[in-house]
Amino acid sequence: MKRILVCEDEDVIRDFVVINLKRAGYDVVDVNCGEDAIKVFEEERGRFDIAILDIMMPGIDGFQVCKTLRKKSSTLGIIMLSAKTQEMDKVSGLMLGADDYITKPFSPSELTARIDAIYRRVSMSVVPREADEDDESETIESGPFLLNLKSRTVTKDDMPVDLTQVEYQILEYFILNAETALDRGSILSHIWGDNYYGDDKIVDVNVRRIRMKIEDEPSNPRYISTIWGFGYKWSVKDPDEEDEESM
Repeated sequence: MKRILVCEDEDVIRDFVVINLKRAGYDVVDVNCGEDAIKVFEEERGRFDIAILDIMMPGIDGFQVCKTLRKKSSTLGIIMLSAKTQEMDKVSGLMLGADDYITKPFSPSELTARIDAIYRRVSMSVVPREADEDDESETIESGPFLLNLKSRTVTKDDMPVDLTQVEYQILEYFILNAETALDRGSILSHIWGDNYYGDDKIVDVNVRRIRMKIEDEPSNPRYISTIWGFGYKWSVKDPDEEDEESM
């Protein structure tokens, strides 16, 4: 059964979330503080598909819990809950490894839609590992990068790159559409689904995270270039080669 860890210190909101998730068929474990969230996750040996974390809590806040759980699992789906609408809260959570955020108040339909979307992504990462890791039909090569479609892992110059499932999907989408300018709307739709409730800022933050992991100079990216006012483009061509082609 699909398992969710809910960490929310306000009893009314936590009960609201738990009741609606159970009605939707999820197996829910709920706690009221960050310390207990980390403790339960460790005791259960990470056997959760998704964690829903409130940001503002006494003691260990949701940001720290997110950071801790992300270090323990790259496949766990993480959703941040916040009563604040400030852009910085959203960006901070995403930069720490969250997959999505929901601003309070929210409806049961929005909650379950967000969770279902992340669960579909998480479930894709649980695949059989019996296939040959070197099977060319299961890999995509792009410059120094090698994507294994079966294990959903990435290496750069034969060194593993630690990506969340969201980051992996974005990188895969970029590589499959190399040298093509992709607008934020198409990236958002492809990764988060047509019915996503949030805004395309989530695309920018995830691209920033990917750059920090794959670029030699994240502030001067070589592989993921920004198309200002539009979106992004993936390229593994040497900048000198591009200059020669344009001559």
